[in-house]
Amino acid sequence: MSSTAPTRVPQEERTRVMRARLLEATVECLVERGFAGTSTTLVSQRAGVSRGAQLHHFPTKDALVVAAVEHLSEVRRRELVAAAAALPTGEQRTRAVLGMLADHFTSPVFTAALELWVAARTDPGLLDAVAPLEQRVGRETHRLTVELLGADEHAPGVRELVQATLDLVRGLGLADTITDDARRRSRILDEWARVLDTALKERAP
Repeated sequence: MSSTAPTRVPQEERTRVMRARLLEATVECLVERGFAGTSTTLVSQRAGVSRGAQLHHFPTKDALVVAAVEHLSEVRRRELVAAAAALPTGEQRTRAVLGMLADHFTSPVFTAALELWVAARTDPGLLDAVAPLEQRVGRETHRLTVELLGADEHAPGVRELVQATLDLVRGLGLADTITDDARRRSRILDEWARVLDTALKERAP
């Protein structure tokens, strides 16, 4: 009679899984409770991780939140890349790009990031972690938007048009945190897609 020994999970993999659970729980708490309402105790409970294990990986709230900032940045990047791959081609391309960006800036991940922005405004330590990552995310989002729109930033005014587009959609995302703004947002994006298409065609080589 033979028996099969249980498969042992390497320590490195267990550590990775535990950290991921803690970071995902942190994001969920930020969305539901805000920065002020997020605590290491609440995060460990939600993640199903012992308090001791949580403290081993992230001994303070700041350490946990800084790691969550990095985690959020990667999640946001993956979400945008995946959404971009599913965009249609043809006449509705620009509107679809705007819809993809709007979905991103109204997602729970953006809400969690927004909580960190607000907290970082008066927390120098958190700001030091948030600012460079947000700058990187901003550059990547801008670059992806240029690519998806087929825009030529060598043409005068095109870079500003792309940045105005991102500022517009981000602002609509902020409005959505207060109340469901889907109808108004959709009408604005419909109109901006027409304006943007015309402006980019006028500036095309």
